Amino acid sequence: MKPFLHNDWQEILADEFDKPYYQKLRAFLKQAYRTERVFPPMNAIYTALHETPYHEVRVVILGQDPYHGAGQAHGLAFSVQEGVRVPPSLQNIFKELQADLGCPIPTDGYLLGWARQGVLLLNTTLTVADGRPKSHAGQGWEELTDAIIKALAARERPMVFILWGAHAQSKIPLIGHRHHIIKSPHPSPLSAHRGFFGSRPFSRANAYLEGDGLRPIAWCMTHVEED
Repeated sequence: MKPFLHNDWQEILADEFDKPYYQKLRAFLKQAYRTERVFPPMNAIYTALHETPYHEVRVVILGQDPYHGAGQAHGLAFSVQEGVRVPPSLQNIFKELQADLGCPIPTDGYLLGWARQGVLLLNTTLTVADGRPKSHAGQGWEELTDAIIKALAARERPMVFILWGAHAQSKIPLIGHRHHIIKSPHPSPLSAHRGFFGSRPFSRANAYLEGDGLRPIAWCMTHVEED
């Protein structure tokens, strides 16, 4: 059975779901979810596509793996739901957001507000085993997410790709020259001080959008820490 996507992604990706690699991936996932703990929950795998329709994408932020700890991953790259401790990489994203735009540090890491404004928060691998980062890499997800990136790149209206770290930047050949690319080191504590901090991706993305006559993203979150 094919996944059912609730918007225009369904038609765009329909052919992918018929390809042999996806059938193998589906068989792998059925076994994985049956025999081990896998994140995100099965019904949240395609949250990024459900929340950000193809025709509404204005910014793409590429991640790699979902979070591999219990209760963290819910289908949006870098995001965790309300009540879940904000992971270190996302803490650094919020620090840069504050330095860049003056946004108060949010009280939670739930990025649904970004997704619903046209920010596609896409991991290149959409599932992971509990406590085992990159455990579902090489199973077919990359072929599907490459197809998603190519479909976006084929769109005439420019968009902004925010690429943090070498893995995300390896997708630049799929994007081409029509779109705006913002790249820097990853916000992970291991690399954030090597150029992520001070890279100002949020104001730069909005400048590109406004230059193309598009509405900027309201990056500041609604739930913020009290002084």
